Amino acid sequence: MKRSELNSIIDYAIGFLDRMQFKLPPFAYWTPTDWTRKGEEVNEIRDCMLGWDVTDFGSGDFEKIGLTIFTIRNGHNTNPMYTHKPYCEKVLITNETQLTPMHFHWNKVEDIINRGGGNLVIQLYNSTADDKLANTEVTVSIDGVQTLIPAGGNVTLTPGESICIPSRLYHKFWGEKEKGTVLVGEVSKVNDDNTDNRFHEKIGRFPAIEEDTSAKHLLFSEYPGQA
Repeated sequence: MKRSELNSIIDYAIGFLDRMQFKLPPFAYWTPTDWTRKGEEVNEIRDCMLGWDVTDFGSGDFEKIGLTIFTIRNGHNTNPMYTHKPYCEKVLITNETQLTPMHFHWNKVEDIINRGGGNLVIQLYNSTADDKLANTEVTVSIDGVQTLIPAGGNVTLTPGESICIPSRLYHKFWGEKEKGTVLVGEVSKVNDDNTDNRFHEKIGRFPAIEEDTSAKHLLFSEYPGQA
């Protein structure tokens, strides 16, 4: 992805969240220059991977296959400074028909919440013992109601609705066509995108960046002083 594209995506995300009256913490707006002035006092932001996360999953076509994420809070599975915090909260933005590919999490359990905007469509499969797509019926909790979904079936979440995704449950999602951009909330166990994702097809989780212009805001993986 080009840096200019990342800048535009984050600018759009900030504007969309403002229109949705969803307020981000101050570090969402820090510039690279701001980051050069930060020291050990912001280690939690660095160490727990808080902040912007924009990816095209290696597709080269963000509008077709991509996702914008802002991690608001997160703990850490091994760093003793943060193991007291066993939870994570994210906000995600998915556009109409923009796909997040099929994947599961080895350990993370998450609630996916439609916070507003359009409708979110989620396709579900159980996983087999060898991590393939199972042809068995899926049981999920949708706002506290146990619901049976056929293998490969879709759940459509309208604003205010949510679903609990247990570990090892394959899922992919996208914004329903002609319903608008979706503001998605995620509340989960601690998130670690370096170790906890299992994609059904081999893809890239983080983008390769072509520096065609200066960054307006840094992705979480770009903070200076990071170990």
